Amino acid sequence: MNRINQLFDTKKRDILSIYFCAGAPLPDNTVAVVRALEEKGIDMVEIGIPFSDPMADGPVIQTAAAKALRNGMTLRKLFSQIRNIRRDVSIPLILMGYLNPIMQYGFENFCRDCQLVGIDGVIIPDLPFKEYQENYRSTVEQYGIKVIMLITPETSEKRIRQIDMSTDGFIYMVSSAAITGAQKDFNSQKEFYFRRIEGMGLRNPCMIGFGISNRQTYETAASHAAGCIIGSKFVTLLDEENGDASRAVDRLKQALA
Repeated sequence: MNRINQLFDTKKRDILSIYFCAGAPLPDNTVAVVRALEEKGIDMVEIGIPFSDPMADGPVIQTAAAKALRNGMTLRKLFSQIRNIRRDVSIPLILMGYLNPIMQYGFENFCRDCQLVGIDGVIIPDLPFKEYQENYRSTVEQYGIKVIMLITPETSEKRIRQIDMSTDGFIYMVSSAAITGAQKDFNSQKEFYFRRIEGMGLRNPCMIGFGISNRQTYETAASHAAGCIIGSKFVTLLDEENGDASRAVDRLKQALA
Protein backbone atom coordinates (compact mmCIF):
# COMPACT_ATOMS: atom_id res chain seq x y z
CA MET A 1 0.00 0.00 0.00
CA ASN A 2 1.18 3.51 -0.81
CA ARG A 3 2.52 5.34 2.27
CA ILE A 4 -0.01 8.16 1.80
CA ASN A 5 -2.89 5.69 2.03
CA GLN A 6 -1.25 4.00 5.02
CA LEU A 7 -1.00 7.32 6.84
CA PHE A 8 -4.65 8.22 6.36
CA ASP A 9 -5.75 4.69 7.23
CA THR A 10 -3.97 4.84 10.58
CA LYS A 11 -4.40 8.51 11.51
CA LYS A 12 -7.71 10.19 10.82
CA ARG A 13 -7.18 13.67 12.30
CA ASP A 14 -4.47 16.20 13.21
CA ILE A 15 -2.14 15.17 10.38
CA LEU A 16 0.60 17.73 9.80
CA SER A 17 2.36 18.04 6.46
CA ILE A 18 5.26 20.43 5.94
CA TYR A 19 6.42 21.96 2.66
CA PHE A 20 9.92 23.24 1.94
CA CYS A 21 11.76 24.10 -1.26
CA ALA A 22 14.64 21.80 -2.18
CA GLY A 23 17.89 23.74 -2.41
CA ALA A 24 16.89 26.60 -0.11
CA PRO A 25 18.37 28.05 1.93
CA LEU A 26 21.24 25.57 1.49
CA PRO A 27 21.95 23.64 -1.71
CA ASP A 28 22.61 20.19 -0.25
CA ASN A 29 20.47 19.74 2.85
CA THR A 30 17.29 18.27 1.33
CA VAL A 31 17.70 14.91 3.02
CA ALA A 32 18.74 16.48 6.32
CA VAL A 33 15.56 18.58 6.38
CA VAL A 34 13.35 15.56 5.67
CA ARG A 35 15.08 13.49 8.36
CA ALA A 36 14.72 16.27 10.91
CA LEU A 37 11.03 16.69 10.14
CA GLU A 38 10.39 12.98 10.61
CA GLU A 39 12.35 12.97 13.87
CA LYS A 40 10.20 15.87 15.10
CA GLY A 41 7.00 13.93 14.46
CA ILE A 42 5.84 15.51 11.20
CA ASP A 43 3.50 13.11 9.41
CA MET A 44 4.20 13.92 5.76
CA VAL A 45 6.62 16.12 3.79
CA GLU A 46 6.20 18.00 0.52
CA ILE A 47 9.49 18.71 -1.24
CA GLY A 48 9.22 21.69 -3.57
CA ILE A 49 10.81 21.58 -7.01
CA PRO A 50 12.08 25.14 -7.62
CA PHE A 51 10.78 26.91 -10.71
CA SER A 52 11.38 30.39 -12.09
CA ASP A 53 7.68 31.25 -12.43
CA PRO A 54 5.78 29.71 -9.48
CA MET A 55 2.40 31.28 -10.19
CA ALA A 56 0.53 29.85 -7.18
CA ASP A 57 3.18 30.86 -4.68
CA GLY A 58 3.55 34.01 -2.65
CA PRO A 59 6.73 36.03 -2.07
CA VAL A 60 8.20 33.73 0.60
CA ILE A 61 8.19 30.63 -1.58
CA GLN A 62 9.06 32.62 -4.69
CA THR A 63 12.16 33.90 -2.89
CA ALA A 64 13.07 30.39 -1.74
CA ALA A 65 12.68 29.04 -5.27
CA ALA A 66 14.90 31.81 -6.67
CA LYS A 67 17.55 31.06 -4.05
CA ALA A 68 17.37 27.34 -4.80
CA LEU A 69 17.87 27.96 -8.51
CA ARG A 70 20.86 30.20 -7.75
CA ASN A 71 22.18 27.35 -5.61
CA GLY A 72 22.08 25.11 -8.67
CA MET A 73 19.07 23.00 -7.73
CA THR A 74 17.48 21.09 -10.60
CA LEU A 75 15.06 18.19 -10.75
CA ARG A 76 17.89 15.89 -11.76
CA LYS A 77 19.99 17.05 -8.79
CA LEU A 78 17.03 16.61 -6.46
CA PHE A 79 16.55 13.00 -7.50
CA SER A 80 20.28 12.45 -6.99
CA GLN A 81 20.09 13.90 -3.48
CA ILE A 82 17.18 11.71 -2.38
CA ARG A 83 18.13 8.49 -4.19
CA ASN A 84 18.85 6.69 -0.88
CA ILE A 85 16.36 8.51 1.33
CA ARG A 86 14.29 5.40 2.00
CA ARG A 87 17.15 3.81 3.90
CA ASP A 88 16.07 5.70 7.00
CA VAL A 89 12.96 7.77 6.20
CA SER A 90 9.55 6.09 6.36
CA ILE A 91 6.98 8.92 6.27
CA PRO A 92 5.13 9.77 3.02
CA LEU A 93 7.05 12.06 0.67
CA ILE A 94 5.45 14.20 -2.02
CA LEU A 95 7.11 16.24 -4.75
CA MET A 96 5.38 19.55 -5.47
CA GLY A 97 6.25 21.43 -8.61
CA TYR A 98 5.09 22.94 -11.85
CA LEU A 99 4.58 21.12 -15.11
CA ASN A 100 7.30 22.87 -17.13
CA PRO A 101 10.40 21.36 -15.43
CA ILE A 102 8.67 18.00 -15.18
CA MET A 103 7.94 17.98 -18.91
CA GLN A 104 11.52 19.00 -19.67
CA TYR A 105 12.66 16.04 -17.60
CA GLY A 106 10.15 13.79 -19.38
CA PHE A 107 6.89 12.89 -17.64
CA GLU A 108 7.39 9.14 -17.67
CA ASN A 109 11.05 9.55 -16.65
CA PHE A 110 9.83 11.69 -13.78
CA CYS A 111 7.32 9.07 -12.64
CA ARG A 112 9.87 6.28 -12.99
CA ASP A 113 12.43 8.14 -10.89
CA CYS A 114 9.79 9.00 -8.29
CA GLN A 115 9.11 5.28 -7.95
CA LEU A 116 12.81 4.42 -7.82
CA VAL A 117 13.62 6.81 -4.95
CA GLY A 118 10.41 6.19 -3.00
CA ILE A 119 8.30 9.26 -3.70
CA ASP A 120 4.65 8.53 -2.89
CA GLY A 121 2.81 11.36 -4.59
CA VAL A 122 3.06 14.52 -6.64
CA ILE A 123 1.30 17.88 -6.60
CA ILE A 124 1.38 19.79 -9.88
CA PRO A 125 -0.64 23.01 -9.37
CA ASP A 126 -0.79 23.95 -13.06
CA LEU A 127 -1.86 20.51 -14.32
CA PRO A 128 -5.56 20.81 -15.22
CA PHE A 129 -7.72 17.94 -14.02
CA LYS A 130 -9.08 17.20 -17.50
CA GLU A 131 -5.57 17.07 -18.96
CA TYR A 132 -4.46 14.80 -16.13
CA GLN A 133 -7.32 12.45 -16.86
CA GLU A 134 -6.71 12.32 -20.60
CA ASN A 135 -2.91 12.38 -20.83
CA TYR A 136 -1.19 11.51 -17.56
CA ARG A 137 -3.35 9.34 -15.32
CA SER A 138 -2.40 6.02 -16.89
CA THR A 139 1.31 6.79 -16.52
CA VAL A 140 1.21 7.78 -12.85
CA GLU A 141 -0.94 4.77 -12.03
CA GLN A 142 1.55 2.52 -13.82
CA TYR A 143 4.27 3.71 -11.43
CA GLY A 144 2.09 3.77 -8.30
CA ILE A 145 2.34 7.53 -7.81
CA LYS A 146 -0.59 9.42 -6.30
CA VAL A 147 -1.48 12.70 -8.00
CA ILE A 148 -2.91 15.12 -5.45
CA MET A 149 -5.35 17.60 -6.98
CA LEU A 150 -6.08 21.05 -5.56
CA ILE A 151 -9.51 22.53 -4.98
CA THR A 152 -10.41 26.11 -4.04
CA PRO A 153 -13.56 27.88 -2.83
CA GLU A 154 -14.38 28.48 -6.52
CA THR A 155 -14.18 24.79 -7.53
CA SER A 156 -17.65 23.49 -8.40
CA GLU A 157 -19.21 20.62 -6.50
CA LYS A 158 -19.33 18.62 -9.74
CA ARG A 159 -15.58 19.02 -10.29
CA ILE A 160 -14.80 18.21 -6.66
CA ARG A 161 -16.75 14.98 -6.91
CA GLN A 162 -15.02 14.11 -10.19
CA ILE A 163 -11.64 14.65 -8.53
CA ASP A 164 -12.73 12.60 -5.53
CA MET A 165 -13.74 9.65 -7.71
CA SER A 166 -10.66 9.82 -9.97
CA THR A 167 -7.85 10.21 -7.42
CA ASP A 168 -6.68 8.16 -4.49
CA GLY A 169 -4.61 9.77 -1.76
CA PHE A 170 -6.00 13.02 -0.41
CA ILE A 171 -7.51 16.24 -1.71
CA TYR A 172 -5.57 19.47 -1.20
CA MET A 173 -8.04 22.11 -0.06
CA VAL A 174 -6.56 25.52 -0.85
CA SER A 175 -7.94 27.86 1.79
CA SER A 176 -8.51 30.64 -0.73
CA ALA A 177 -8.04 31.39 -4.41
CA ALA A 178 -5.07 33.62 -3.53
CA ILE A 179 -1.39 32.75 -3.62
CA THR A 180 0.43 31.05 -0.75
CA GLY A 181 1.42 33.04 2.32
CA ALA A 182 0.85 33.25 6.06
CA GLN A 183 -2.45 34.68 7.35
CA LYS A 184 -3.45 35.80 10.82
CA ASP A 185 -6.92 34.26 10.72
CA PHE A 186 -9.59 32.74 8.49
CA ASN A 187 -12.75 34.76 7.97
CA SER A 188 -16.30 33.41 8.09
CA GLN A 189 -16.40 32.95 4.32
CA LYS A 190 -13.43 30.58 4.44
CA GLU A 191 -14.88 28.72 7.40
CA PHE A 192 -18.12 28.27 5.44
CA TYR A 193 -16.07 26.79 2.59
CA PHE A 194 -14.34 24.40 5.01
CA ARG A 195 -17.69 23.28 6.42
CA ARG A 196 -19.19 22.89 2.94
CA ILE A 197 -16.44 20.53 1.80
CA GLU A 198 -16.50 18.69 5.11
CA GLY A 199 -20.24 18.09 4.63
CA MET A 200 -19.87 16.58 1.15
CA GLY A 201 -18.91 13.17 2.49
CA LEU A 202 -16.00 12.73 0.11
CA ARG A 203 -14.25 9.40 -0.32
CA ASN A 204 -10.80 10.94 0.02
CA PRO A 205 -9.56 12.74 3.14
CA CYS A 206 -8.87 16.45 2.79
CA MET A 207 -5.87 18.49 3.89
CA ILE A 208 -6.12 22.28 4.17
CA GLY A 209 -3.22 24.47 3.08
CA PHE A 210 -2.30 28.08 2.21
CA GLY A 211 -2.23 30.64 5.02
CA ILE A 212 -1.75 28.44 8.10
CA SER A 213 0.81 30.08 10.36
CA ASN A 214 -0.48 30.38 13.93
CA ARG A 215 -2.71 28.73 16.50
CA GLN A 216 -5.93 30.30 15.21
CA THR A 217 -5.51 29.32 11.57
CA TYR A 218 -4.15 25.89 12.49
CA GLU A 219 -6.98 25.01 14.88
CA THR A 220 -9.66 26.30 12.51
CA ALA A 221 -8.33 24.30 9.58
CA ALA A 222 -7.63 21.17 11.63
CA SER A 223 -11.19 21.13 12.95
CA HIS A 224 -12.62 20.78 9.44
CA ALA A 225 -10.18 18.40 7.74
CA ALA A 226 -7.87 15.44 8.29
CA GLY A 227 -5.02 17.85 8.78
CA CYS A 228 -3.04 20.87 7.67
CA ILE A 229 -0.28 21.69 5.22
CA ILE A 230 2.15 24.43 6.23
CA GLY A 231 4.57 25.94 3.75
CA SER A 232 5.40 29.65 3.85
CA LYS A 233 5.69 29.84 7.65
CA PHE A 234 8.11 26.91 7.77
CA VAL A 235 10.10 28.18 4.77
CA THR A 236 10.55 31.51 6.55
CA LEU A 237 11.69 29.84 9.77
CA LEU A 238 14.02 27.48 7.90
CA ASP A 239 15.66 30.45 6.23
CA GLU A 240 15.99 32.32 9.53
CA GLU A 241 17.63 29.24 11.06
CA ASN A 242 20.01 28.90 8.08
CA GLY A 243 18.66 25.50 7.13
CA ASP A 244 18.45 23.98 10.61
CA ALA A 245 15.12 22.17 10.29
CA SER A 246 15.04 20.96 13.89
CA ARG A 247 15.13 24.50 15.25
CA ALA A 248 12.71 25.69 12.55
CA VAL A 249 10.10 23.05 13.34
CA ASP A 250 10.43 23.70 17.08
CA ARG A 251 9.66 27.36 16.43
CA LEU A 252 6.76 26.37 14.17
CA LYS A 253 5.23 24.20 16.86
CA GLN A 254 5.54 27.08 19.32
CA ALA A 255 3.67 29.32 16.87
CA LEU A 256 0.89 26.74 16.53
CA ALA A 257 0.55 26.04 20.29
